[in-house]
Amino acid sequence: MGKHIIEEAKRCLQCKNPLCSKGCPNSTPVNEMVRLLLEGKMLEAGEMLFNNNPLSVVCSLICPHENFCEGHCILGKKGSPVQVSDIENYISRYYLEQFQPQKPKHENNGKRIAIVGSGPAGITVAFILASNGFDVTIFESEDKIGGVLQYGIPDFRLPKELLTQLKTMLERLGVKIRPNMVIGPVVTLEDLLRDDYKAIFIGTGVWSPKPLRLRGETLGHVHYAINYLKNPDVYTLGRKVAVIGAGNVAMDVARTALRKGAEEVTVLYRRGEKDMTATQYEYQYARLDGVKFEFYRSPLEIVDEGVICTETRKEKDGDVVRVVPIEGSEKLFQADSVFIAASQNPRNNLTGIEIGKTGLILVNEDGRTTREGIFASGDVVTGAKTVAEAVNLSKKSAQAIMDYVAGLPD
Repeated sequence: MGKHIIEEAKRCLQCKNPLCSKGCPNSTPVNEMVRLLLEGKMLEAGEMLFNNNPLSVVCSLICPHENFCEGHCILGKKGSPVQVSDIENYISRYYLEQFQPQKPKHENNGKRIAIVGSGPAGITVAFILASNGFDVTIFESEDKIGGVLQYGIPDFRLPKELLTQLKTMLERLGVKIRPNMVIGPVVTLEDLLRDDYKAIFIGTGVWSPKPLRLRGETLGHVHYAINYLKNPDVYTLGRKVAVIGAGNVAMDVARTALRKGAEEVTVLYRRGEKDMTATQYEYQYARLDGVKFEFYRSPLEIVDEGVICTETRKEKDGDVVRVVPIEGSEKLFQADSVFIAASQNPRNNLTGIEIGKTGLILVNEDGRTTREGIFASGDVVTGAKTVAEAVNLSKKSAQAIMDYVAGLPD
């Protein structure tokens, strides 16, 4: 065991009212986790973490911990917070290597549940339902499970062997996986209901890039960030790269491009440093990797030579702060390739359920859609959020599915 893991665990104050747990979307029982670790009960600690969050091993790596558990640690008010994420990851990895699940004999055996999409939401629901005896089939549009974990987060942030381990665990629980299967164009939700699936869960995420509708956006050296992250090796970027946007996806693209041979990568953002949607952690790591930043730069047009930008400034109008262009400040930012990282929307493959104006699926607080027997959660419902938030909502949906199936006539 790493020495720092023990040292960090011993720093935990075992607060009677742990703010770290309250700051976590899944209320991870940090006190109990640390206590079990120090008592040498690693498997028990791992089981507790897994039962609370089947993606604990993932969240411990990629969560914005400075906003969640570690950001609420009482020690962080005057010094350094307990590195909860490191402790959780160590225990979760150990448990993943030791866990040998078996499909339980249960009254739910033989009751089919379809899961459309194998991202964080789909994996969470699959683990919960399979652990409760249901016959679960996952329909995944790509060749590997994981969704955004597999195709939207670089290897240097999330080792993909963890997803392979999770897949093995799902299969041991009896989960069937149909890769390269898009539900909607060929097989529909109606087809699934016809084949006696008692319920359907939709967790397809947000994979359609949001365009800026700029002149020049269709040029050959322009790429959408979410598409690039699926398979960076098929892109030829050149020496100098510009990234439009300043969220976590933009940071991932910028850092990946440097690792794939670009000599200079610059993020262009129309607001200031403090306005970035990327977490401070991801921003600081991007700077450490050598990513450059140009703030108060708004793109006007993309040309063969790069991006024509205007400088911007903030203007206050009552209680509203607007970002406005500075007249006459237009200038070419030279780039061999340009990435657009301006968020994503859901794909519109599914029919038979109500969709909101933004393309997100409409559900109630438990993830029930407007169609009986069909449930949804994760980014396809909320828009792009953290993995921990997707897990939290999906746990509620899994329980709602079990309650719904239990109420069906035999």
